[in-house]
Amino acid sequence: MILFSLRCAAGHEFEGWFRDGDGFDEQQGAGEIACPECGDTQVEKAVMAPNIGRSREKTPAISPAQMRAALIELRRQVETNCDYVGERFAEEARRIHYKEVDPHGIYGEASADESKELAEEGISFGRIPWIPTPDA
Repeated sequence: MILFSLRCAAGHEFEGWFRDGDGFDEQQGAGEIACPECGDTQVEKAVMAPNIGRSREKTPAISPAQMRAALIELRRQVETNCDYVGERFAEEARRIHYKEVDPHGIYGEASADESKELAEEGISFGRIPWIPTPDA
């Protein structure tokens, strides 16, 4: 596996894991890599510094079970502290950004095009993996 620093056409930087350099090239050519911030699929490798370790002692990697537990807790926090606006997410995010309503946390769904438009307008938002809860 190899970790690449990536950048979309809008200049957002993020990281992605690939089985090798050819894996990145194949996914990029098929338009399967999208910016998590704006949804743009025009993604290229960014300049990155090599990862040179200074000692053999490293922080242990997070296990898949720990990652799942963290994502479940994140979902619980969002659902507890934010308002669900469904498919009106882009509309509500604009209302908050342009101060038409008091700022408050929201969550919901937005298409790739809506996400791109929000990013172009300078509206900050994040996309998170929304995994099912254990009781679902």
